[in-house]
Amino acid sequence: MYKQEGKEARRREIKMAKEKLAQTDEKVGIARAAYEAYVEKDRAAIEKLIADDFHFTSPLDNRIDRATYFDRCWPNSAWLKKFDYINLVPDGDRVFVTYEAQSTKGNNFRNTEILTIRNRQIVEVEVYFGWSIPHKAARGGFVSQNADKA
Repeated sequence: MYKQEGKEARRREIKMAKEKLAQTDEKVGIARAAYEAYVEKDRAAIEKLIADDFHFTSPLDNRIDRATYFDRCWPNSAWLKKFDYINLVPDGDRVFVTYEAQSTKGNNFRNTEILTIRNRQIVEVEVYFGWSIPHKAARGGFVSQNADKA
């Protein structure tokens, strides 16, 4: 009897692990779909992915709402050509994404974003700007901060 209970408990654990993995894969898929909507210039697709109570924060934007996000950020889709994913890391209801973006304007860049996903929609994005590609500093070097103050 105890052996049978142990087997049932193990089956439940495996089922829960599979369900969690499916949810994780789904969140990563939602994140990818949002970036691909930019590349494909598919506003209808991204509108379905962005929740009504969505907020967006970056070094330039302080928790802007959905309407302001579309006014400020969606026009960037015109020059975004491709995203190469460096990291797509799920963590609960968040997905950490590091990417290198290719632009039709030649100003390629690397950023990291944290997307919070609930009920199959993105409710929040935090953006952390990275660097230009190619990097402005030589390998092993740095860009002087004093040059910005001159």
